[in-house]
Amino acid sequence: MCVGIPMQVIETHDCFARCRGRNGEANIDMRLIGEQASGVWVLTFADAAREVLEPERAAAIDAALDALELLLSGQSPQPGDLDAFFPDLAGREPQLPDFLQTDT
Repeated sequence: MCVGIPMQVIETHDCFARCRGRNGEANIDMRLIGEQASGVWVLTFADAAREVLEPERAAAIDAALDALELLLSGQSPQPGDLDAFFPDLAGREPQLPDFLQTDT
C-alpha cells in the first residue's frame, strides 16, 4: 500500500523541489504537477508530487496519519478521541461517491 504524505515546498530547482513534511525534508519530483511556489502544499507518493493541496486538506491528511501512527504503535484511544483525527468524517453518515449511487 502506498500512503500519500503532504509536504510543503521550500524551494524549487528545475523539475524537483525541496519539500518539508512530517518525516523531515526530501527532494520531490514535480514533473506530474509542474513547478510550484514556495509554501505550496503537495501530496507526495514515493518522492513524487501527485496533487496540489489546500493547507486545510494537508492538515486533515496529516491528522489522519497521526491517528494511524497512534493505532499502529499499539495505543488504543477512546472511540470519541478518533473524531479529532478525522474531523471531515466525524458526525456524519458514510456516503458513497456520486458515481456509485443509484437513482431510486
